[in-house]
Amino acid sequence: MATSKSASTDPGRPPRRRVHTRERLLDAAGRVLVERGYGKTTVEDVCAAAGYTRGAFYSNFESKQDLVLALFDRHSAHRLDQLEALLGDPAPGAARRIGALLLAVDPAERGWILLFLEFRLDAARSPELSARLHEHDKAVTGALAPLLERIGAVDPQSLATFLLSSREGILARTATGGPGSQEALDAAVDVLAELLPTLLPSLAPSPGRPVN
Repeated sequence: MATSKSASTDPGRPPRRRVHTRERLLDAAGRVLVERGYGKTTVEDVCAAAGYTRGAFYSNFESKQDLVLALFDRHSAHRLDQLEALLGDPAPGAARRIGALLLAVDPAERGWILLFLEFRLDAARSPELSARLHEHDKAVTGALAPLLERIGAVDPQSLATFLLSSREGILARTATGGPGSQEALDAAVDVLAELLPTLLPSLAPSPGRPVN
């Protein structure tokens, strides 16, 4: 009787142990990089936090840059999942909740914002790294556009580009905290809450239905 191959023996998939190692390295890197920053974190720091050797690291990632881009991919996917849940149920007040989600800055998210800004500045001095970061940006935009199209965006690709670029600019302006940051974030959410229903018809309130 023929037997099916398991995932661990399928030549088209990485071994299960390697997947586990990669996820542990990503988890450790997320903690260390968000706490210390990109420039102050070494491959050795990540290995120590994950409990692995440099050999384990380089069997999963080509470099620290490669690791960080993988982290950004995973973090963006999580945020898009949250946004998809909101877009899938455009109840009253959805536009404001979407704006708040796009611009959410809790203590953990602030670390991610600072890490991303630091990495982007580093990429600005490296054409190769800049090109790889551009591919990440394209992938995130390409994943957001179909979600926007699903709820009526006329030009979902342009709207996705606008929202993500605006988000990054606003968060760069407010990531350091201090006087005025929360006021600026609140103002941005207010503007998005007014703007989104005009660009996404499904978010527009029905006659007689309150916005909030």
